Amino acid sequence: MKDLVAVIKIIVMEKKDIYLSVLFGFLAGISAVGLFASSGYLISRAALIPPLYALTVLIAFLKLFGFVRALGRYAERYFSHRATFTMLSNIRVTFYEKLEPYAPRVFQKYRSGDLLSRIVGDVESLQNFFLRVYYPPVVLVIIFLSTILFTSFFSLAIAVVLLLGLILTGLLIPLLFAWTQRKVNRQVREARGELSTDATEFLYGFRDLKIYQQLDNKEKNLQQSSDLYIKEQEKEGAHMMFSHSMNTMFSLVISWLVLGIGSLLVSEGELNGLFLAMLVMISLTVFENATPMAVLPTHLEDSKRASKRLFSIVKEEAKEVEEKERLQLQENEAPAIEMNNVDYHYPGESRKALDQVTLSIPSGSKIAVVGPSGSGKSTLLQVFMKFVKPDHGDVRINGLPLRTVNQESVWKHSNVVLQENHFFYGTIEDNLRLAREDVNKEELENVLKDVELSSFSLEDFVYERGENLSGGEKQRLAIARALLKGKRLWLLDEPTSSIDALTEEKIYNHLFQEAADDTLILISHRLTGLENMDQIVVMEHGAVVEVGTYEQLMNKQGYFYQMKQIEQTVFG
Repeated sequence: MKDLVAVIKIIVMEKKDIYLSVLFGFLAGISAVGLFASSGYLISRAALIPPLYALTVLIAFLKLFGFVRALGRYAERYFSHRATFTMLSNIRVTFYEKLEPYAPRVFQKYRSGDLLSRIVGDVESLQNFFLRVYYPPVVLVIIFLSTILFTSFFSLAIAVVLLLGLILTGLLIPLLFAWTQRKVNRQVREARGELSTDATEFLYGFRDLKIYQQLDNKEKNLQQSSDLYIKEQEKEGAHMMFSHSMNTMFSLVISWLVLGIGSLLVSEGELNGLFLAMLVMISLTVFENATPMAVLPTHLEDSKRASKRLFSIVKEEAKEVEEKERLQLQENEAPAIEMNNVDYHYPGESRKALDQVTLSIPSGSKIAVVGPSGSGKSTLLQVFMKFVKPDHGDVRINGLPLRTVNQESVWKHSNVVLQENHFFYGTIEDNLRLAREDVNKEELENVLKDVELSSFSLEDFVYERGENLSGGEKQRLAIARALLKGKRLWLLDEPTSSIDALTEEKIYNHLFQEAADDTLILISHRLTGLENMDQIVVMEHGAVVEVGTYEQLMNKQGYFYQMKQIEQTVFG
């Protein structure tokens, strides 16, 4: 329910449209009641053959109510939908603002299809909250109370019946179905998330499924997810229709009661028979405004689930932030990094990705982190970038606790090349300008030469996710972006693993020239070319096993020396 309160706070930001929606909703509803009431009175009055002017006045009122009803309904739809679309926009902006600082960590906990389902599907579901849950009860109560007040001038008994009808159709029945809704299988959102996840994996993995002849099995799983989603939708739809039917049935029962009580009062002389048709028409019309209450429980539960699934993502991540990230890194300063007894394990895993890691990286130094696959090298880099938060230990950058340094500040002052780098659909120039928007074309062409991509032009197209680029081309384009950014902290994770040795040597020579006075941390599984590094950190099973220069480690003939001997044996 707390998540729904957050949605309500976003809704009330559009106060003007809310007030106008309620106002015109009331005018439309009360005009409909007035239209049918005057119609009933006109029929009864005409039967007594009154003067023509009397009927003319009634007909004029009919036209007036009809015009006001149409105008009110149009205005109510306009302002309510405008408020809804603005609300959805505000929800998206609010959600993205809260999610953005934790985006790198979120992908470790949620599958991409499920995230897509939440961000798109659950946000869209919340559009029904304002239209079907928030303001209809307000309009309903105002219309009913006005109608009951009007009816009480003719018959207090019928006014009481209408009041009971309001309580029954506007409160008791919706509460009953809201309670039974909890017993209904409430897995529509989860089923849709599962379907979205399976569909996403099916599309991304289609080529591999074809190669390994597993396409049929994956299609069956996808079909099962689809069938489950349809089944949950049918259950929800059936429950909604039953609620609507019950609400309509009791509305008609109330109208029959009004007719019966009214007839009794007319026979006893307590009610002028001229008004009986009017009162019956009022009861039939006023309960049309209670129709939205029939589907309110379903939309309320739906909105609760949607808001919970949506905001639970940022809530879980926000719990991990102990202190407000308010400190900024200094511009044009090569940072120093200190780590002291740092532990980290990925959610759901018992094995430590980092185990009591202690490091000292002086300002302007060049550090290589090596070790076998799974030794924790990339996790170490993720700690520096604040993609993950250590379970224990202390990390400091320029003497400041890393947890208090603004995450955006860390990213802003870093040149980062990851193992997997994203490339957007567009040109080479578009993808390079991610690093610096103000760069001129001459600089862009020069940086392509620096990374041995001079055969590319800035106008060459890049497919989505760089599908038309080789692994080496992607890495060189990522290095080009890092060179363009030109900050004082370099974080490189296997930046040349797919590049041939000759090209790799040329790129490293230029890269180390550019980063001569900067702090550089290189993650690598290759042990060649590390002779000039200020320090080499050797990791295994998440722990640091050796630290020293290339010469020191070779003379020690420890773990690094053994790895070097194996590499020379294998690759000659």
